[in-house]
Amino acid sequence: MHQSEDNYITPIVNKDFKGLRIDKFLNECFADISRSQAQKLIEAGRVLCDDVTIADNAYKIKEGEAFTVSLPDPIEAVPQPEEIDLDIVYQDEDIVVVNKPAGMVVHPAAGAWSGTLVNALLFWCRDLSGVGGVIRPGIVHRIDKETSGLLVVAKNDNAHRLLCEQFAEHSIERTYYAFCFGVPDPLNGVIEGDIGRNPYDRKKMAIVKNNGKRAVTHYQTIENYGGWAAKVKCNLETGRTHQIRVHMSSKGNNLIGDKVYVKTKKITDKKVDDEIKKYINEFPRQALHAQSLGFIHPRSGERMLFESELPQDLQLLHETLQKLK
Repeated sequence: MHQSEDNYITPIVNKDFKGLRIDKFLNECFADISRSQAQKLIEAGRVLCDDVTIADNAYKIKEGEAFTVSLPDPIEAVPQPEEIDLDIVYQDEDIVVVNKPAGMVVHPAAGAWSGTLVNALLFWCRDLSGVGGVIRPGIVHRIDKETSGLLVVAKNDNAHRLLCEQFAEHSIERTYYAFCFGVPDPLNGVIEGDIGRNPYDRKKMAIVKNNGKRAVTHYQTIENYGGWAAKVKCNLETGRTHQIRVHMSSKGNNLIGDKVYVKTKKITDKKVDDEIKKYINEFPRQALHAQSLGFIHPRSGERMLFESELPQDLQLLHETLQKLK
């Protein structure tokens, strides 16, 4: 299965799927198309088999068939300012540096049209660059919803352009602290592996051989928690979607709390208190924090470096992990 610019194209139906309803087949092929959405697409005449429109949700697929799903153009809603508490670390006429809490989406998207960082910035800052479009004003880079830490946001188009150039040149300094299961071997090193969409699950990224983008993570083990877990400092040479999570998982050191890039590693030692094991093994979000951010100011040319302490939940995780020593 793959996606062209405007369409999803299913794999050719094999004998295992023969006789399955078309709406169920589309849902199984594409993780981001629910069965009800598939039915609406079918009813709208957006599902074709060899240029023939499939109009019946109950259509039973046949071996050898393949289907093209034409997606409607997205409708962009204009984000509204919202009075949401925001930890603004620095602000001037060109940029805003924000310490984003875990659980906050950076910009509006399907399923999260309010409560985002953009909604908060529009209330507190008003002026943001327009390069990112109406959905992503000022947004130069992103960090995952469940990752905490520092982002820089542009307040005008010139600042946006100059910051983007630094990201493209990989001259931005970005340091993350991650807590992972197991201890990396070797303790310090470089992880290289092109990252692209997982060919078997479109919601996930993966190290891929084809059609990926170069990704390089420099890591250093800061603390070993009795061999069961480690605190790792990661410096990004590139900035791909889920890069640290994918790279660390590829070494067998998936991040504590990560529900997507999961390995079998957990704290299982019978000598460890059950409450401690439960707390670590069921930590509610990926244990990843964007700790420092360095760049050249787009107007003054001054080198700027910002740092953020571990948030309370990760500090408590660190203290709990120390009990494993």
